[in-house]
Amino acid sequence: MKIMQVGTLYYGDCLDWLEKWPSESVDLVYLDPPFNSKTDYIISREFDTGTTARMPAFSDTWRWDRAAERSVTKIEQAVAHPAHRTVVALRPQLGDSGMMAYLSYMAERLAELRRVLKPTGSIYLHCDPSASHYLKLLLDGVFGPRQFLSEIIWKRTTAHGDAKRYGASHDTILFYAASRSAGWTWNQEFVPYDDDRLQRFDRVDPDGRRWQEDNLTGGGHEYSYKGATAHWRVPPETMERLDREGHLHFTATGGILCKRYLDELERTPVQGLWTDIGPINSQSRERLGYPTQKPLALLKRILSASSNTGEIVLDPFCGCGTTLEAAHQLDRQWVGIDISAHAINLIAERRLRSVDVQVEGAPKDLHGARKLASANRRDFEAWAVTRVPELSPSAAKDGDAGIEGRGMLLPFEGVGTACSDVPRLVLAQVKSGKFSLSQLRDFCNVVRREHAALGIYITLDSKPTVAASRELAGMGRVRVGSRDYPKVQMWSIRDYFEQRLPELPGMADPYTGQPDQPLLFQ
Repeated sequence: MKIMQVGTLYYGDCLDWLEKWPSESVDLVYLDPPFNSKTDYIISREFDTGTTARMPAFSDTWRWDRAAERSVTKIEQAVAHPAHRTVVALRPQLGDSGMMAYLSYMAERLAELRRVLKPTGSIYLHCDPSASHYLKLLLDGVFGPRQFLSEIIWKRTTAHGDAKRYGASHDTILFYAASRSAGWTWNQEFVPYDDDRLQRFDRVDPDGRRWQEDNLTGGGHEYSYKGATAHWRVPPETMERLDREGHLHFTATGGILCKRYLDELERTPVQGLWTDIGPINSQSRERLGYPTQKPLALLKRILSASSNTGEIVLDPFCGCGTTLEAAHQLDRQWVGIDISAHAINLIAERRLRSVDVQVEGAPKDLHGARKLASANRRDFEAWAVTRVPELSPSAAKDGDAGIEGRGMLLPFEGVGTACSDVPRLVLAQVKSGKFSLSQLRDFCNVVRREHAALGIYITLDSKPTVAASRELAGMGRVRVGSRDYPKVQMWSIRDYFEQRLPELPGMADPYTGQPDQPLLFQ
């Protein structure tokens, strides 16, 4: 078993990493996995030139294939697997479907998450109605029905119009304990009273204390108190105590009322319906442009309730890192895993830039880059593009057209909004194999076709040949500000590890549109 390092981002499939880690090593798990929503999530940003940059985040479309069949069969044959009975029961109902493929994927990972959780730990699984009912069955199978604690309904949007059905405006968060018998961390969270409740405290004492009246009659205690006779709800000794404490109001008609003071009101514990934390809108300061990004307040509530200072929080699908930032702000230790190079780069070089974040699994040298290129070409292309922070990976269909990355120049004299016909788009293509002059020429044609300002042809280790240098020189140079830049240039991953930068003018951060920071080498 390998030691799990806190304060570390792990690049790759969470199952691969979880299987390497020791049991009972994590205090809290929050996961916001794919929902089987049948959606390919894309970051889309429109620039003032009219160009739209599309960048893939992740695919949430599941299909039945050989890998899914192997996964389901493995669980069906493993009678001791925690999800065995659930998978065996669901397959006749769902058949060889995308949903069955998704559930087998989640079953393997939930079993490992249960193993790494401490007996006093707990898990929150964030999902939506498309699969929440099936995921609850899986959690019952893996953790046991008795470990179920709460189903949280989070109102993630104020309104959503759907044809011929009720609007889908909420997510579900399933909360389970690792073991009820061992107990679990619980710090009760409270919320302020709503405006309707506060408006009932419409009476004010001379000292400014707000109160509402409460009737004391209608009980089983008949007696007279200071001239008022009635069947009181409290005995005489309680009436005297309320009087001493200033909690009685004597009316002009001789009646007696009880004063309920606002400042003595007990706080309201957080319930299972969360309507007080709104989604991240387009104007939010914390918005990163990452699809499915959750608000920081949501994760702070979960971490505050179910972990203590210094404890370890694991997010195996950490996305843009909201859980990790919440843990950092609340003085928890954290571990994040994500299969997307784009997500890992976003967290390490932007969201937690001020934190000493370690990254495991991503290439640390040219040998590691070669291994990634050989194992998964698409992951290598996304990772290679993000070695230049001003670039972001393109959508898959753009990549098929010879575009693996996009960026945007900042406005300069002669290149900006005042000259909408002057391009600002920067394109990148990544090649991990042997250099091909014809492929370089094809990319040059893509740059012309897309009317891009600049192009970067990224290779693993290749240097321009004489013929390639002539081809690049033939594309000419572009004047930006007071300098000339090559219209198309070659730049390699070897250059990256040897800290040689591509020749680029000032470019916008692809997530904020603001001036970017210098290239970070890791």
